[in-house]
Amino acid sequence: MLTIAIASLSGGQGKTTASLMLGRLLSQQGYPTLLIDADPQHNLTTYMDLELQANQPTLLEFLKKSVSVEDSIYPAEGSENLFLIPADDQLDTVQDYLSNSGVGATLLKRRLEPVADAFKVCIIDAPPQRSQICLTVIGAADALIIPAEASVKGYGSLVRTLDLLRNLQDMGATDAQVIGVLPFRDRWIGNTQTQESRSAVDGMREEVGEDAVLPSIRESERYKQAINRRSTLSELGYKELEYPFEVLISKISQLTKNKKAKR
Repeated sequence: MLTIAIASLSGGQGKTTASLMLGRLLSQQGYPTLLIDADPQHNLTTYMDLELQANQPTLLEFLKKSVSVEDSIYPAEGSENLFLIPADDQLDTVQDYLSNSGVGATLLKRRLEPVADAFKVCIIDAPPQRSQICLTVIGAADALIIPAEASVKGYGSLVRTLDLLRNLQDMGATDAQVIGVLPFRDRWIGNTQTQESRSAVDGMREEVGEDAVLPSIRESERYKQAINRRSTLSELGYKELEYPFEVLISKISQLTKNKKAKR
């Protein structure tokens, strides 16, 4: 299983949008895919239309090992290849548990080992803060995708996320490498990119290199429509907007082959 963290240390950077869109496309292309909602705001769980009862297991119980791995995983409605470990408001209470465990940065990685052969790809929607949950998410990852709004705020989020990743790499807490920076809400007026978006994307390229910056997610209501209708963009007739995710899937396909070859 290839584990991918989608992380960016600021709100509104497109993490959940990217997690959901990528997960749906991967599952449609035959990849058994596990999504993990690791954000206490639990937007991914909401977008997946999973209504949890008070006693149903979530990522909180999964991390604390108070339930079996299988009991924490829920199938996505209408997709045989897509599954979710959900979150709710209580997830934030796991911070002290992770901090006091002594192995917080590697805990999620260890918990996922029993299902590593059941899925080809695991996508984790990380919280937007430098928290214990964020650390264990990146610690579990083989690869990192950093969505960043095409704005000054987005560029700052990218820089902070890269700084955290380097710190964790230096500590030996993760081997994750960035496979792509995904510009989000790239604003265009007609055929002209706005000055703010252009400057932000140029800054991203200077920060990580031209090849590491993916095609942009342009500002469009179509993404919200796809989320609300629980559909892919191509199913709604907007296949051209899926291009950033098609590029990502090509990278992921190669990474899964490389990981399989090393086993």
